[in-house]
Amino acid sequence: MGAWEDGFAAGYNRARQDLLGRNTPDFIERGRSPVRRKASKPKRRASAYSKRYGAAFKRLQKKYKTKSGAWRKGGFKACQKAAHKAAKK
Repeated sequence: MGAWEDGFAAGYNRARQDLLGRNTPDFIERGRSPVRRKASKPKRRASAYSKRYGAAFKRLQKKYKTKSGAWRKGGFKACQKAAHKAAKK
């Protein structure tokens, strides 16, 4: 390589080492430049209604399934409606 290429490669490698040598989890390498990682959102808490609905759905689903465990025709929709009705009570 020529003098220019050697200098360019040396400068590029030095900058890359400086960026990667930080050892901070805020930076990840993507392609040529580091990108700041987004802070993750806290997980959404389930509401009391959604907990009641989920329990009702699990309790009622056996009525709307066949012996093999598949949903009957229109069974999922009917189970969903019945679970919402039970959760409102």
